[in-house]
Amino acid sequence: MPSYGFLSTHPPTRCGLATFNSALAAQLTADGTRGGIVRVTDHGDDQRPVPGVVHTWSALTPTGWRDAAAALNTFDVAIVQHEYGIYPGNDGEDVLPLLRRLTVPSIVVLHTVLRQPTARQKSLLERIVATAGAVVTMTETARDRLLVGYAVPAGKVTVIPHGAAELADVPVERRSRPHLLTWGLLGPGKGVEWSLRALARLQDLEPTPTYTVAGRTHPKVVEHQGEAYRAGLHQLGAQLGIAHAVDYQDVYHDQEALGRLIRSADVVVLPYDSREQVTSGVLIEAVAAGVPVVATAFPHAVELLTGGPGLVVPQQNPAALAAAIRRILTEPGLTARLAGRVRPLAAHLRWPAVAARYETLAEQLSEARPPAVSAVPA
Repeated sequence: MPSYGFLSTHPPTRCGLATFNSALAAQLTADGTRGGIVRVTDHGDDQRPVPGVVHTWSALTPTGWRDAAAALNTFDVAIVQHEYGIYPGNDGEDVLPLLRRLTVPSIVVLHTVLRQPTARQKSLLERIVATAGAVVTMTETARDRLLVGYAVPAGKVTVIPHGAAELADVPVERRSRPHLLTWGLLGPGKGVEWSLRALARLQDLEPTPTYTVAGRTHPKVVEHQGEAYRAGLHQLGAQLGIAHAVDYQDVYHDQEALGRLIRSADVVVLPYDSREQVTSGVLIEAVAAGVPVVATAFPHAVELLTGGPGLVVPQQNPAALAAAIRRILTEPGLTARLAGRVRPLAAHLRWPAVAARYETLAEQLSEARPPAVSAVPA
């Protein structure tokens, strides 16, 4: 089996890419396969050594990509997480000379494929795909958007879904009142204000639902706006008369605690404002856990939930959100029907199955590698 070098943000950094990379790396090396993390850090990140991290690429280090590439070249395959905002340079452009300096095959995982990129973003992503050995998108929507909107070779692009933890063994904690749940890093665009307005429309139900909003405010939001968004949610809840029914858990849950919280939910609510989001780890986790989902029409939700294990509603529409939640809580047999649509999907979404597809892709790249490869000068 090939050894793996992983380039990404990584815990203790708290973001979706760090969580994803940590889970994928753990799964690919669980059988003793050699692996190591090249961790990307930014201003304010905890820089202390972390087990499994073989090198740290700090945004404060000029041309830090050189040493990062050298560390990745000590493995057989490099798996690179891509998001415009995590690497140094304009739009994270310093990842490109790193990729060009690699002497081992690379798999670039695209967490974002913009529908309307800037000219710089479009050109950069096209060059990244051209340089990579293979590219992974996590949804068909992202793949289609990439092939239609960017000049990239279709043969390089593989769809592998975002992985999800196995929660079947987590005990289900049934509460005395219906439990709605949203989790993840908070900030403008998360749409929690629409869920609060929807909750206000459900106060005629007996018993009335409770709503948990779990997660810290996104570090970049705190850096630029402080806790204004969270404070606004508290104020709105008080104005709507539902503050007593909302539990704000200002913590970053570990997987065990998060699993218990997910399994306690009757409905997961994803009220996102984004029309660009082609990948949502929260959505995958909820679906794989078998919890009914009500989501706004962001691209990943439309692809996964339409005719599937949840309901999709228009964005910024609390009446539609409330109506969908009401259906799940009150319509006889609906929850069971939605759960039945999960079963064909769940096995393919769990981390062992997802990691196996990365293994296959890595082996294909390794087998196709020429006997000798020279580094491209930066």
